[in-house]
Amino acid sequence: MKKILIFLGVVIVIFGAITYLTNAKNEEKVEESDNPYKKDTLNPATIDQLADPVYQNLILPEELADKLDKGADATVYFYSPTCSHCQRTTPELVPLSEELDINLEKFNLLEFEQGWDEYQLESTPTIIQFKDGKEVARIVGYNEPDVFKQWFEQNTLK
Repeated sequence: MKKILIFLGVVIVIFGAITYLTNAKNEEKVEESDNPYKKDTLNPATIDQLADPVYQNLILPEELADKLDKGADATVYFYSPTCSHCQRTTPELVPLSEELDINLEKFNLLEFEQGWDEYQLESTPTIIQFKDGKEVARIVGYNEPDVFKQWFEQNTLK
C-alpha cells in the first residue's frame, strides 16, 4: 500500500511539473510574440497561429463593434483555431481575398466566445459582409475557392 501511495505521489508530481512547464512555455511564446489579442493568456491553438501569415489581420471585438457602430463596411471571417473546417478553409480563403483585394478581417471565436451570440453564429467558418454597419450577407462552412470567389464578387466587390 505504501508503494502505491509513493507511486501515485510521483505520478502527480510529474503531471504537475509537465503542466507548469507547458504553461510557462506558452506564456513565453505569448510574451515573445507581438500579441495582437491584448490578452495575458491565450489558448495553445491560438498561440500556434501567432506567427502564421494567414492568421494575421485580426479584429478584436471592441474594434469590430466600434466599426459597425460608426456605420462602416467590413468583411469579417469568424473562425476558431481548433475548427477542422477553418483549418482547411483559411489557407485557401486568405490568398483569394488578397488576390481580390478584399480586407478580410479575422475574428477568433476561441479567444472571444461572445462573438457566437453577438453575431448569431451557428458554426465556423462563417464570413459576414457588413455594409453601413449592418449585415447584408453571410456564407457558412467550408466551400471550394470558386464558391467563395463568387460570393465575394456578389457581396463584397459591389
